[in-house]
Amino acid sequence: MKRIGIVDMGSGTARLVVYDFVAGQWFKLTDEIRESVRLGEGFAATGKLSDAAAARALDAIKLYSDYAKATKLGKLTVIATSAVREAANSKDFLRKLGGFDLEFQVLSGEDEARYGVLAVANSFQVSSAWVMDLGGGSAQISRLENRLFMGGQAFPLGYVRLTEQFLEGQKTSDAEVRRLEKFVQGQLERTITSMRRDTAPLIAMGGTIRNLARAVQKLENYPLDVLHGFELKQQQLEDLTERLLALPVSERGSIAGLHPDRADAILAGALVYRTVLRETATKSLLISGQGVREGAFYKEFLPRVPHLLPEVRIFSVQNLFNHYAQEAKHTAHVRKLSKQLFMALEPIHGYGAVDALLLDAAAYLHDIGMAVSYHDHHKHGAYLVLNTQMPGLSHREQILLALLVQYHRKGEPKLGAYKRILESDDETRLLRLAACLRLAEFLERSRSGRVENLEIKISKDTVTVQLLASETPRVELWEAAKQSDLFRKAFGRTLMLESHELQRGGTQEKRRTNAGGKTKRKKH
Repeated sequence: MKRIGIVDMGSGTARLVVYDFVAGQWFKLTDEIRESVRLGEGFAATGKLSDAAAARALDAIKLYSDYAKATKLGKLTVIATSAVREAANSKDFLRKLGGFDLEFQVLSGEDEARYGVLAVANSFQVSSAWVMDLGGGSAQISRLENRLFMGGQAFPLGYVRLTEQFLEGQKTSDAEVRRLEKFVQGQLERTITSMRRDTAPLIAMGGTIRNLARAVQKLENYPLDVLHGFELKQQQLEDLTERLLALPVSERGSIAGLHPDRADAILAGALVYRTVLRETATKSLLISGQGVREGAFYKEFLPRVPHLLPEVRIFSVQNLFNHYAQEAKHTAHVRKLSKQLFMALEPIHGYGAVDALLLDAAAYLHDIGMAVSYHDHHKHGAYLVLNTQMPGLSHREQILLALLVQYHRKGEPKLGAYKRILESDDETRLLRLAACLRLAEFLERSRSGRVENLEIKISKDTVTVQLLASETPRVELWEAAKQSDLFRKAFGRTLMLESHELQRGGTQEKRRTNAGGKTKRKKH
């Protein structure tokens, strides 16, 4: 296992992230320290790093260097972006870093864009997209095609820079807004033309858009406390921007969700994104919880070019599983049995590959709550799924996954507070997938794998599940029969369970269990 730290020294904030990982297998974010340094403050007027800004940045570096020493961090890398890249006195600033035991990289605009695209390629289930990263000093807009970086450009559209250029005083006038928007349109004219012709989704990253999205979630009581993968609609951004415009700078921090050290300058960022959505007629954008620093991390985690995970969604589930100690054999067997049930019942439910993957993910993660406690582990597991970044999954899929984990052993599956952001048929989908998962769980009740396989027959009124086992699985028959009511509600048929013993003294024993749990035995 390795442990590294990466500092993203932006024009607004400097953030240290620390990862534990085994290259190519799993990783875990284990710590994070954020400092507001405003390195780009005053840059618009002078083209230089101010003494005060440089001092704040150096204080942050001292803090992170001390942390690395105290925690015996294997490697500490600092990546700097537009403020250091463009400042006339950047060499003076870099000389002051010579006394620190760290690796310092000043990214070009293209490299910054490339790292952002790499983060998106490894955290979204997309092959093509526009990627926009707006920081304090600049904005990068890049093109992802076939999960690869196909070009990008940096523009002088950072929220700190634009605030100093166009937005003065406590109240923002209509004339200031028009001037800023005209400047943005001029800078992005060619890019906007290209985006109009292309239907690829827009994925936005960086603290500015995440903070705006968080405010929207708070204002609308969004039920999932996760930003990565959140769809921010154009109208939501319009409404929030108008609310910011109506308030003086001193009161903008009162909006729930806005970070206090961004509130004075975040309006400029909101106006840039609003202009892009308006000019390209884009109805929404997706929020990335990952960015340049994660792109830099993926180069360490996946050292082979092109530094891509084979399959984002599958890795996301496996990675979460690896965070918690599990009974691997039991998990594998529940996955096997739930897959057999899903495939055999396809004539009834009619679901396809996406739902099969969702069920398999739930089977994979159904017991992660055991890392907290056996008691209520279904609830603990659902909490873990709901409160972590699940790259590759939409918020709808993440919620359904969490609910499947929650209802894998008991309770009537319900959408609850999440119903308003799910699809109209998801209540039925949840019920049917939960029935498959719960039946698989109880057909592996002894955690011994003795129910080796299933043979399933569907008739007009009945589904007969034959358990192929080397000995009579009494506890599995008994516990699985208790799920007959859930099964009938999900599939509209009576569940019949039969046990077929495999090669026991030259005979086979067949036990049959009906909906009431009574059994009949015969030898043949």
